[in-house]
Amino acid sequence: MESLTKASMAVCPFVKASSVQSLRQLSMVHGGLANQARQCPFMSAALQAKEQGRSYSSASNPLKATAVPNTTTTAPKSNPYSFKTDQITGGSLNVNLSSNENKFDYNGFLENELEKKRVDKSYRFFNNINRLAHEFPKAHRTNETDKVTVWCSNDYLGMGKNAQTLAEMKRVLDTYGSGAGGTRNIAGHNRHAIKLESEVAALHKHEAALVFSSCFVANDAVLSMFGQKIKDLVIFSDELNHASMIQGIRNSRAKKEIFKHNDLKDLEARLAQYPKSTPKLIAFESVYSMCGSISPIEAICDLADKYGALTFLDEVHAVGMYGPHGAGVAEHLNFDVQLKTGISKPDVETVMNRIDMVTGTLGKAFGTVGGYVTGKAKLIDWFRSYAPGFIFTTTLPPAIMAGSSASIRYQRSTLADRINQQKNTRYVKNNLNDIGIPVIPNPSHIVPVLVGNAADAKRASDLLLDKHGIYVQAINFPTVPIGEERLRITPTPGHGPELSNQLIGALDSVFNELSLNRINDWENQGGLCGVGTPEKVNIEHIWTEEQLSLTDADLNPNVAEPLISPIGVSSGVSAY
Repeated sequence: MESLTKASMAVCPFVKASSVQSLRQLSMVHGGLANQARQCPFMSAALQAKEQGRSYSSASNPLKATAVPNTTTTAPKSNPYSFKTDQITGGSLNVNLSSNENKFDYNGFLENELEKKRVDKSYRFFNNINRLAHEFPKAHRTNETDKVTVWCSNDYLGMGKNAQTLAEMKRVLDTYGSGAGGTRNIAGHNRHAIKLESEVAALHKHEAALVFSSCFVANDAVLSMFGQKIKDLVIFSDELNHASMIQGIRNSRAKKEIFKHNDLKDLEARLAQYPKSTPKLIAFESVYSMCGSISPIEAICDLADKYGALTFLDEVHAVGMYGPHGAGVAEHLNFDVQLKTGISKPDVETVMNRIDMVTGTLGKAFGTVGGYVTGKAKLIDWFRSYAPGFIFTTTLPPAIMAGSSASIRYQRSTLADRINQQKNTRYVKNNLNDIGIPVIPNPSHIVPVLVGNAADAKRASDLLLDKHGIYVQAINFPTVPIGEERLRITPTPGHGPELSNQLIGALDSVFNELSLNRINDWENQGGLCGVGTPEKVNIEHIWTEEQLSLTDADLNPNVAEPLISPIGVSSGVSAY
């Protein structure tokens, strides 16, 4: 009884609020626990079902009972839903399986769920898009001669075709084969994992790193562990955080506070509700991929210091794209200092070393696949030792890890791709705004074109693809709120003025053909998502004109083929 009580404490509010001793005393009183159970909507239903037998019909009016001694012994009712061992072994079932019940309509349930998506126009269609490495940013559709220009890939820098990355992957593939061999703790640990984690840690100038199969897995594993392991933890989460972070916070079972997007006043008001001794974690992103906004990282670090919180920064859409070496927005905020020191750590405090942990991806700007987390050595060793999402998942193959290391090293030693990407982004944004195409204003590399409803966004995407040979995926709920559907455009270094002019002309044609709202139409409606709003805010891009004028000659020479020592955490740290 006591062990059952302890197990119940985590799920039942009544049991959780009662001591083991008081529950034991109740159990000794005739009907004590049963009377309490009947006040619970779940237990009362279970008790009633037990008393009446399995029945789905409405209960009849009860007869008036008289108090008489129970002198008869009732034989226990047989349960038609449970079989004895000898009935289910030996290859035959000598029992009556007939029943008046119908099985659950699984197919009907699925049809209903899918129909909901079709009715609200959020049903997703996947286009057959096959990116061509040697013709980037071109791709072909089902027919190899049917070529289109891809304008919505998260291969932001075109590293999926990078010669150095591909050459390293081919070399390692020939030597070590295609698979990883299993999880790291059994069969997957190797020199390529050690090297990649050392490269990632050096990129963010943190003590250690841990690589996961994806950043979705990394975010889920890390955030869920904090809540499950640290008693009374409160997680403060930006309302626009990615689904992977939301999933991790749910799985953590920790108390959560959702603060308004990039709203420091709301965040501080929520932090101030708790004593400084209460463990806290602030989870946020640097670049929010669907609207392109950038978080006030330094100010959030100030609040974390003030209220005793850890900081969790997702740099998925920023790694490779910002900073002199591609470490993300946190590096970019101390651009001059980081540019001067190169791969070495600055002598002064920077925003990057104030962040407790950074998660990032290898599958976007670095052009391969996988995710990671960086931070202090003990923190990373804790994740390595306890996180199920790391321990029980097959690791990345050697060729993928080797290619990822090569990609990071390449981007560390050049500014050209980041700068060209930013210039192409500004060209597209400025020209779309000039013809009234509603671009949601933001300081990043994302170009979100507001449409405003799911059906029109889908029609616009189809028209661009079928009529103009341009692939831009429509974005709808739940990725963005209903009524804020959009086309999400992501220029790359390969989308120069010629391709950009084709896109701009095609969007102009599609907006005319479908009579979609332009900037002045949104103004007449009071504005939406920063488009056509009365308060026009001049948003400056995070890359300054001075930074865009730099060349690779301005980089510190120590970034070219640096010697990076392996980090001990990758294999485990001896306690002796």
